[in-house]
Amino acid sequence: MTTTLEERTPLKPWAGVPCEMSDLMRPHLDALAEEMIQEILSEIPEYARPQDEEYSRLVRLAVEGALQQFVDLIVDPDSSWEPVAAVYREIGWAEAREGRSLDVLQTSMRLCARVAWRRLAAESETFNISRRALASLAEAIFAFLDEIARAAAEGYTKARAQEAGELEHRRRRLLDLLLAEPPAAPQAIADLARLAQWRVPRTVAAVVLYERSRQPFSHPSLPPDVLADVNRREPCLIVPDPEGPGRGRMLESSLRTWVAAMGPTVKTEDAAKSLRWAREALPLARRGILPSERLIRCADHMPTLVVFKDEELVRAIADLRLAPLKAIRPRHRERLMRTLLACIQNGFNATEVAGRLHVHPQTVRYRLHQLEELFGGNLYDPESRMEMEMVLTVWLTSADAEQRPTEAASSSSGASVSPAT
Repeated sequence: MTTTLEERTPLKPWAGVPCEMSDLMRPHLDALAEEMIQEILSEIPEYARPQDEEYSRLVRLAVEGALQQFVDLIVDPDSSWEPVAAVYREIGWAEAREGRSLDVLQTSMRLCARVAWRRLAAESETFNISRRALASLAEAIFAFLDEIARAAAEGYTKARAQEAGELEHRRRRLLDLLLAEPPAAPQAIADLARLAQWRVPRTVAAVVLYERSRQPFSHPSLPPDVLADVNRREPCLIVPDPEGPGRGRMLESSLRTWVAAMGPTVKTEDAAKSLRWAREALPLARRGILPSERLIRCADHMPTLVVFKDEELVRAIADLRLAPLKAIRPRHRERLMRTLLACIQNGFNATEVAGRLHVHPQTVRYRLHQLEELFGGNLYDPESRMEMEMVLTVWLTSADAEQRPTEAASSSSGASVSPAT
């Protein structure tokens, strides 16, 4: 819990300063304040704003308020810190909002302390100020400087936290806007991107996520140009320039505790299209149809994504095209299906199919002969072959055996064909 200036108990070295010092100092406060302000404006270019009357007013208020507070503390060491603390918290807040380092403000405070000490040293003989009184004044000045610097730091920290929250909110809104359908107006995206400190890229890819089981929640550590919201109902990202060098490795490293599917690379205005494909891929990964050990790139799995887009239709076609296999015993039927799919994908070249299935070419020829007996001329019909490739892909990659279209049908028939050796 942060302790405010009012709550904490600061050291009170000014209690040791003789009270009469306040009477000596008060008549000179206006001139001292003016000298301090001029020193700040001449030594720190960031504060030289002749056209900004409000800022000049705040600087003057801070300097004059600090001097008045210091003299009041000499008379009453227990007087409230809050009026001057509030001013310096506001100054610290303004410094953060304007993007300056707190070092600039601290430098200005040291300048003021130097001016004050220089004036005191010059006037010490005139007013017959003892060395002991000067020493106590020096200690009081530097302790006071620490207190107002602490107040400024509080305001600065609060502004930075607030700014970070605002920036995160804007980036979440930008993520929503980019993924909206129909697409948002380009000018609306450009305006919000500027507020969110995000450079609009030429291309993006959407990524959808879900946490791996048995893993503690881990917020992904991503580069600042990646828009992310992992706390929404559907955690997702927008990745600029996804084809850029090292982008894939970066995502895989950052998303180790997540299953992630990245949609195809698209123009920024088409981010919602990339999201739709990523949404298609993630359920297939959860079913084990797509590999989920690494980042799933939809562009590498488009045939599977297209085939699985309407499984009911594919299974209806499977009932028609794979009907000759219904009478085959399940174990041998699957071998024939894998052989048939490999034959279609390799132009019925027995040698290539054998290498893919890790069997002897003669075994492939034996199974192919059985398939010719079952399917007849349809086995080599171009349209039939295209449909069979599609339905075989679904059947053989589906993780849910109960949904396989030919599996249930086989229970009603005991017919078989001798298995290949």
